[in-house]
Amino acid sequence: MVYLALFLAVASLVFWVYVLFDVIGSDADRVRLLPKPAWAVIVLLVPKFGPALWFMLGRPPRNPALSSGPAGPPPPFPEYEHPGRARAVSPEEDEAFLRRCRERAEEQRQRAREFQEREERERQERGPRAQDQGEGRDQSQERGQGEERREHEGDEDATGSTS
Repeated sequence: MVYLALFLAVASLVFWVYVLFDVIGSDADRVRLLPKPAWAVIVLLVPKFGPALWFMLGRPPRNPALSSGPAGPPPPFPEYEHPGRARAVSPEEDEAFLRRCRERAEEQRQRAREFQEREERERQERGPRAQDQGEGRDQSQERGQGEERREHEGDEDATGSTS
């Protein structure tokens, strides 16, 4: 009998603390019947009946969608589940959005083509002069390397062998 009384006392204390945290954590705009501070005082001062009154009269109604648990596996992209995410209301809005995306992509492609053409023209204008200078440098480098090879071919060691 003592164990039952002890168990009920502990259960009552746990329930009282749970309800106190529930009152403190609830949204003040959704609390029913009395203001939130009044419910906190009632729960604190009337430990046996305060929590019961809170559950019956003051606790805000819970959203059934949230209390039922998850409907399935989490979405692969959680950013799609934000409440403020813009979604097309009608197929016409969806088509208009896609049309604007296509137009923007086409404008970007056109700008990229113009940029490439401009760079190609600049390269062609600079090209003959740069190519002539580059070719002259290449030919002189080749001549210098050829002369070095010929010089090394004629060299002999003191032993009489060529390197």
